[in-house]
Amino acid sequence: MLSITNLRKIYKGTDKGIKDLTLTIENGDICAFIGPNGAGKTTALKAIVGIHPYEQGTIALNDINLQTDPQKFKSMLGYSPDNPDIYENLRGYEYLNFIGSIYAVPNQKFQQEVDYLTEQLDLKKSLSQLISSYSHGMKQRLVLISIFLHNPELIILDEPFVGLDPNASYFLTNELQKRAQAGAKVIYSTHVLEVAEKICNRVVLIDNGKVKVNRLMQELVAKETLGEIFRRETAR
Repeated sequence: MLSITNLRKIYKGTDKGIKDLTLTIENGDICAFIGPNGAGKTTALKAIVGIHPYEQGTIALNDINLQTDPQKFKSMLGYSPDNPDIYENLRGYEYLNFIGSIYAVPNQKFQQEVDYLTEQLDLKKSLSQLISSYSHGMKQRLVLISIFLHNPELIILDEPFVGLDPNASYFLTNELQKRAQAGAKVIYSTHVLEVAEKICNRVVLIDNGKVKVNRLMQELVAKETLGEIFRRETAR
């Protein structure tokens, strides 16, 4: 279980950020993390994965506190940022080998995962090339492979479908559902509400740094679409 309590992260000199986020993600949850531009979604995700320090609140994964044991906490998660900035002076395989060594993935398991994931995401033939030669979509696929190869308990994705072709999008949708069924926890930030409504079982909508909606998807969209709810809750 991922437990976030009273999280607060405000950028100095502004009122932008997260003002009070309390959230529980259970094993098997795929949580749509939605809100308008500037609502604080990316700020919250970067705080949850340990990139941004925060001035208030607690974040714990399987009772491991991010602040008191950050290395153990981060060893259990995989994170795809909204922009795939990765080491462009490495070749694709070198980058995956680097990630595999960080997470201590056994050699045989590493090779099995790389073979499977690169085949599914059509990147196997490009692993010998420098990442600097990759398109945005290829970098995004490489990041996703690096996340999945160590089988994280918590998967956090910030606009993961941007730059993916239909085949890669189809694979990602199925892979998230498969891993959630196996017990992983997924937080998925997106503006594509139709996809979120299809694959997510929980919805958290934030606006101006505060939670406006935190409900099960099935209950929430029983009478109206997620898009209609979004427009109503974020109307100015």
